[in-house]
Amino acid sequence: MKYLIILMALILTVSCQGKKDSLTAQEIIDKTIENAGGSKYKNARIEFKFRDHMYKSSRKRGEFQLERSITDSTGKYRDVINNTGFQRFINDTLASVPDSMIVRYTSSVNSVHYFAHLPYGLNDRAVNKKLAGETVLKGEPYYKINITFQQDGGGADHHDEFMYWIHKEKFTIDYLAYKFLVNDGGIRFRAAFNPREIEGIRFVDYMNYTTSNFNTKLEDLDEMYEQGKLEMLSTIQTEVISVEVRK
Repeated sequence: MKYLIILMALILTVSCQGKKDSLTAQEIIDKTIENAGGSKYKNARIEFKFRDHMYKSSRKRGEFQLERSITDSTGKYRDVINNTGFQRFINDTLASVPDSMIVRYTSSVNSVHYFAHLPYGLNDRAVNKKLAGETVLKGEPYYKINITFQQDGGGADHHDEFMYWIHKEKFTIDYLAYKFLVNDGGIRFRAAFNPREIEGIRFVDYMNYTTSNFNTKLEDLDEMYEQGKLEMLSTIQTEVISVEVRK
């Protein structure tokens, strides 16, 4: 009887320890954001170049502003999103923009900043997080985190679904995938490369892949990637990055 009690106590201890060591989706995201820059994001001014356009973000004390500047043969365009809404300036003059185009421009600007600033943003109010499982990809251990968005606060693309492969030891996003509905819809899988840290904030570039089967589940894309079954589309590179973290 004495040995049975000791055995049961050991089993209970191991069981409790296992539960203690397991992380929730929220805890995994928190650790990933902290590892990539944490509170520095909240007071940072970031500028970068992406596909010949210049982007700028500024955050301080809850205020934010996202910008995109485009210069071509027709003039200079500057799109601005902040706490009050959207504005477009053409040759430094405020322009009138139809509501339908505001939605399109806002989505386009938001999308570039979203990916460039990952994982910051994954704790936004409209984000739903779920631990979808664990896997080994290219010999490394990963958590698989499923991300969806609430309609309220999730933007025009709130129906989109994301999957993030977060390294279990390093807490870095090394792979991500998403399914979108706009422009006839599609699926993308991205593999991160060229990680670097600038003023304490982490940035990466991506190899961008797709599959023609829209019914493919996001959680299956890692296996398809390892088997070489995904089609290479493009390289996503963020260039000429400058960061100022303000006090």
